[in-house]
Amino acid sequence: MSGIAAPRPGSWRDSDLWYSFTHSPIAIGSAVVSLIFLLGAGLAPWIAPHDPFDIATLSLLDSFRHPFAGWTYPLGTDEQGRDMLSAIMYGARLSLVVGAASVLFAVGVGVGLGLVAGYAGGWVDGLLMRAADVQLTFPAILMALLVDGVVGALVPRDRHSEIQIYVIVFAIGIARWPQFARTVRGSTLVERGKDYVAAAQVIGIGRAKILFSHILPNVLGPVLVIGTLTLGLAILDEATLSFLGVGLPPTQPSLGTLIRIGDDFLFSGQWWVTVFPGLALLALVLAINLLGDWLRDALNPRLR
Repeated sequence: MSGIAAPRPGSWRDSDLWYSFTHSPIAIGSAVVSLIFLLGAGLAPWIAPHDPFDIATLSLLDSFRHPFAGWTYPLGTDEQGRDMLSAIMYGARLSLVVGAASVLFAVGVGVGLGLVAGYAGGWVDGLLMRAADVQLTFPAILMALLVDGVVGALVPRDRHSEIQIYVIVFAIGIARWPQFARTVRGSTLVERGKDYVAAAQVIGIGRAKILFSHILPNVLGPVLVIGTLTLGLAILDEATLSFLGVGLPPTQPSLGTLIRIGDDFLFSGQWWVTVFPGLALLALVLAINLLGDWLRDALNPRLR
């Protein structure tokens, strides 16, 4: 009797998610733009035309070179003679690092508190969710400004520049955790009433293992979508803080810092110093948001 070949497991290319991605021009375009920014930012020390932070290579004689005047400075230079293309690549690197770190911090805090609130219920749930509700009444940027101001008042002034990036990550992350907590709490309330949770409780599995080994994997879908959308918001938060002068220092310029520096010369004819970093920030955030919108629709079973 001839044997029957066992069916091979389907590859990731056969998944509904991949099909949705390949049939969405907006998703493909957004992914390409995001990949360009990631590669440009990650490989900036090796592929950038100049090092904008190397003082020895800067010359005031090269300040305010017009863009598109040659291949040496394709996007022009700023008041210090820094190549704008190189500065944007390094600035996008810092913006992405701060945004991603802030989202990871917010995910860690929000998912943990959401799991505890949804599974424990009672006064624990009420306390945590009321804290989230109170924080949601404040704009995220206002919360980040408050945290930055408090930390700045507690830390000696001569150490501000050393820890500023960590302060910004903490400020943005602590301002964005309620969205994750509320979403995970709602999903946990649904999951804790299912049979597999009851079976785990019957055989004596501890609460921590039930939460993180059984419930957590089933609530990560919405977290992934919110995390993608929040990444764009976190990058904008950092840019806003830097534009207001309380973000990253000029020695570590992000896209927001470059925009703030260029704003001083916008009406004096050197428009490219602020326009090009602004366009880069716009393209980056728009690409991330469009990817988040596609991912939300692709993971929504009602839209399949």
